[in-house]
Amino acid sequence: NATQAEELRVAIVDGQKLIDLDIETPGKDNGMALACQQPDIASRARNALATSAPKTRANGELFENATNAAYLEQGKGAVCPDTASFSKAIGEAEKNLQAAFPVAK
Repeated sequence: NATQAEELRVAIVDGQKLIDLDIETPGKDNGMALACQQPDIASRARNALATSAPKTRANGELFENATNAAYLEQGKGAVCPDTASFSKAIGEAEKNLQAAFPVAK
């Protein structure tokens, strides 16, 4: 159930439990980190997806498209988040992806 036209939400079901997964979030974090010259945060964002989600074209494209959009948006003069905020956001993305995909494929 997307709230904006450019937002894509993916959901998976584990038994009777619905897991809402937003693969774009670590992509957005990656793009902002790259634009804000925070390579360690960008590396964590990439690794969050690479080590947790299935290696599919769709997942890769979602991540890359979100990275590019966030990088370009950050270039329009947006204020860079501090390292602690970045780290917290990546931590949440890592937990969400690991919960959705307990074993990397």
